[in-house]
Amino acid sequence: MQESPYRVVTWNLDENYLKEFSDFFRESSKNIFTGRNELHSFFTFVGQMSRQCKMIFNQTSILNLLKEEKYDIAVIDSFNPCSFLVSEKLGFPIIATHPLALRSSWHTGISSLLSYMPVAHSQLTDHMDFFKRVKNVFAYIGSVVVESKIHSLFDDVIEEHFPAGSRPTFVELYKKTSLWMYNTDFTIEFPHPLLPHVLYIGGLLTKPAQPVSQELEHFISQSGEHGFIIVAFGSMMASSPYTEFVKEMNDGFAKIPQKVIWRYRISEWPKELQLAPNVKIMDWIPQNDLLGHPKARLLVTHGGINSVQEAIYHGVPMVAIPLFGDQFDNAVRIKAKHLGTFIPKDQLKAEKFADAIRHVIEDKSYKKSIERLNVIQRSQPFPKEQQIVRWVEHIVTVGGANHLIPYSYQQPLYQQYLLDVILFVCVCFIGACYLTVKVLRLFIQRLCSVRKVKQS
Repeated sequence: MQESPYRVVTWNLDENYLKEFSDFFRESSKNIFTGRNELHSFFTFVGQMSRQCKMIFNQTSILNLLKEEKYDIAVIDSFNPCSFLVSEKLGFPIIATHPLALRSSWHTGISSLLSYMPVAHSQLTDHMDFFKRVKNVFAYIGSVVVESKIHSLFDDVIEEHFPAGSRPTFVELYKKTSLWMYNTDFTIEFPHPLLPHVLYIGGLLTKPAQPVSQELEHFISQSGEHGFIIVAFGSMMASSPYTEFVKEMNDGFAKIPQKVIWRYRISEWPKELQLAPNVKIMDWIPQNDLLGHPKARLLVTHGGINSVQEAIYHGVPMVAIPLFGDQFDNAVRIKAKHLGTFIPKDQLKAEKFADAIRHVIEDKSYKKSIERLNVIQRSQPFPKEQQIVRWVEHIVTVGGANHLIPYSYQQPLYQQYLLDVILFVCVCFIGACYLTVKVLRLFIQRLCSVRKVKQS
């Protein structure tokens, strides 16, 4: 057997902590459906990442092992701030990947053009009237405050494990990052400028469909010309802690002619609910293969970016029920690009849900829109895998990417936006106007005095 070229170093958490984290995760899942304490839950989650970060730094054997390997570069998950601290401690150049889209761009050096670039969680499109632009500005300010709060949760780690005088800030670490790779692309994003060290790799997980199992094929074949619907809310929400949410969806499915394949943990299906006759629930489904099936008519999704990209790749319209995080913004993009529609989770009712499904399936304009994006996604000139490999090799070869990082990183905000120049021009203009008025007044006064002398 061929030896693997990879070396896997496993770090195991304490059993007591794992139980504590599992309890926290279950409670957070409940909050997602109620909408309560969403921001507090997020900060608590980041606090858990900070605790885990302390545990990693206390595992000196693992850090020493990584340092002795003399790696050329660290490819990290930038969603967890600890990844930056570990890479800095080990002295590795950084390539940062991010599981979501680039919607708060200040840390990558891209000027946030708030007039048409919607900020994360703003639920706006690139078409903004005056009040929407005001909302976007406040959303941007809020995102900076939230990011600062996140950074502060790691202050203890930095103070304990980095010597005084050389303690990094996260802003400094972001500026040192050689390459940013985001899990999105312009099939779903609104157009905006990117810098040379920012790469969009969305759709990396999309692939041609494989035949489904005989069991699924038999179920699908019973759908006739109506076809079938795929229902999946991601690995985090393979079941729901709220029966009412499940009941409304189940009752909605009972009102439509399509067959439904729903990823839901069978053992956690509410015992008081009778499954609709056209619905099949499964602990796991081959989502990509089902989306590529010729009888697939619709994807009911939470709006996770990977599911959205898979639906675009296979040309299947969507009805989104966003639950948390970036899913609300993704749902807005689904509707704005006419790839489907979305229903807020607190407005989910069986009849409204069934109407939305019928509308998206029967209105063929949704299918045409997503097929157009399907062509755009599939016909991009360079495969994402190829781009990633070439960029990583390039950065390793040259030892970093300082030649790609803009000078704007070194400029304060007022210089980036030319606020000092605008102020200077305004002062000069006002001064020139003031002097002009002064001179004219003196001229008129002199002229009037000369006339009076002549008359006398």
